[in-house]
Amino acid sequence: MTTLRPWFLGLLIVLGVATTVAAEPTGKIVKVLPHLLDAQGRHTVSPSLFDRDAYQFHLRTHRDLVSGARFDIQWKARRVRAANLKMRLELLTTTSTKDRPLVFEQSIAARSGMGRWVKIPVVGEDYEKAGELIAWRVSLWNGDALLSEQKSFLW
Repeated sequence: MTTLRPWFLGLLIVLGVATTVAAEPTGKIVKVLPHLLDAQGRHTVSPSLFDRDAYQFHLRTHRDLVSGARFDIQWKARRVRAANLKMRLELLTTTSTKDRPLVFEQSIAARSGMGRWVKIPVVGEDYEKAGELIAWRVSLWNGDALLSEQKSFLW
């Protein structure tokens, strides 16, 4: 019985350290889906993923039908204050530079459970001014602390 005590004490120390480390806010951007939008604000004409991809190809090849873009972002966060949570979308376009990207921010509500989705639209005058999209970066912030980011290949 005495040989188990040091082992049990070691286990308690490890669990205590893990609990202390795990108390910090964490977040993750799981997936970013950039979509072009037609004049009706649709990114697809049916719920099928195949139809969505085919319609996105159609919009890319027929730019006169495009009225904007929307970034659908799946994210997760734990132990964060809901008032401080925000998603930031930065775009590098033909009218912006990497030093001065176009920035769109949206406050988001922290909820427990599975990952959540946020949609950031770039439509109307913002889309007209932006020009052609070259690259993007999406970041999840808790106040001034960066929790996670994901960026396109060309960023």
